[in-house]
Amino acid sequence: MKFTTIAAALAATATFAIAPAALAQGTIKVGVIAAFSGPFADYGKQMEGGIKAWMAQHGDTVAGKKIQIIYKDTTGPAPEVAKRLAQELVVRDKVDFLAGFGLTPEALAVAPIAQQAKKPMIIMNAATSVITTKSDYIARFSMTLPQISAPMADWAVKNKVMNVATVVADYGPGIDAEKAFSDRLVKSGGKIVEAIRVPLRNPEFAPFIQRIKDAKPDAVFVFVPAGEQSIAFMKGYRERGLAAAGIKVIATGDLTDDHVLPAMGDATQGVITTFHYSAAHKSPENDAFLKSFASANPQGGRPNFMAVAAYDGMNAIYQVSNKLKGKIDGDAAMGVLKGMKIQSPRGPITIDPATRDVVQTVYVRKVEMVNGQPYNVEFDQFTNQKDPGK
Repeated sequence: MKFTTIAAALAATATFAIAPAALAQGTIKVGVIAAFSGPFADYGKQMEGGIKAWMAQHGDTVAGKKIQIIYKDTTGPAPEVAKRLAQELVVRDKVDFLAGFGLTPEALAVAPIAQQAKKPMIIMNAATSVITTKSDYIARFSMTLPQISAPMADWAVKNKVMNVATVVADYGPGIDAEKAFSDRLVKSGGKIVEAIRVPLRNPEFAPFIQRIKDAKPDAVFVFVPAGEQSIAFMKGYRERGLAAAGIKVIATGDLTDDHVLPAMGDATQGVITTFHYSAAHKSPENDAFLKSFASANPQGGRPNFMAVAAYDGMNAIYQVSNKLKGKIDGDAAMGVLKGMKIQSPRGPITIDPATRDVVQTVYVRKVEMVNGQPYNVEFDQFTNQKDPGK
């Protein structure tokens, strides 16, 4: 009796496994893996918002096939969960693309699956330099931390900000940011007076901020994940009197993330950051993106850099699908992705054919009030920036 039950269950499973393959003849499936709940829930929601914005503008059919998005929540950071979800998407759902990946540990966990299954893996945020080296099937449409951190050191030296403390989250992207900024600053004659790494999960910033104050640098260079941590750091900066002590904040744009900037208070006024996207960027492409995002996500708030990377990632998926006439093959898809050019809401971007990483303009921005709201207003730029971490 027990054997019969197991056999029936296996038969049912086999039938279930065949169904998606049959359906896939008329669809192109994109499995999006990200945190949609938990402490990094905004990451997944911003990516979903960018995907919706693209599809609202360009429809849900490419090369005669329907685009189907399958969202999977890691609740992250949870690399083992991301790996399991990727396996399900490949084996059970028969996806044509893997996409999303807000956090580096999750992207690294999935890379071997993309390699083995020969599935194009579109990175929409995770920013550690090494990620694209872990599979031949990865293309990144976001940024790397070295790519946006090294220009901040160039700007600092140019403006005689020579003695700097650093505060970074203690995981891949933070370590990348710290190294790229510090190496460039020191090479140009600057000095790192204090180097602090804080836990990725729920850091308590107060003692670290006091150490910065005691070190009396010209500025503090900051990388923490966008969202709750950026709000917490700026709150501590204000309350501990670093601004009154004349210590400037210079940072990657994660600190003044467009999505949370309106909630961060006056402490952000004048903060200088380097980044690849601002909602205040002036271009027809960005105007169209902002309009589509607002229409497709009426409760979504202001879009940020993750939404733009997801929007551009979908652009790439549509281009690949058109070029391959709806028949997605991993090697052929990577051939299309290598060297791809997109006129993005952030400006022109290219996928470096050698590294499969994005080449783009990195902007220097200052938080200013625009029509009564704080924005990252661009005032300088470094064009055609590759990832210096490779």
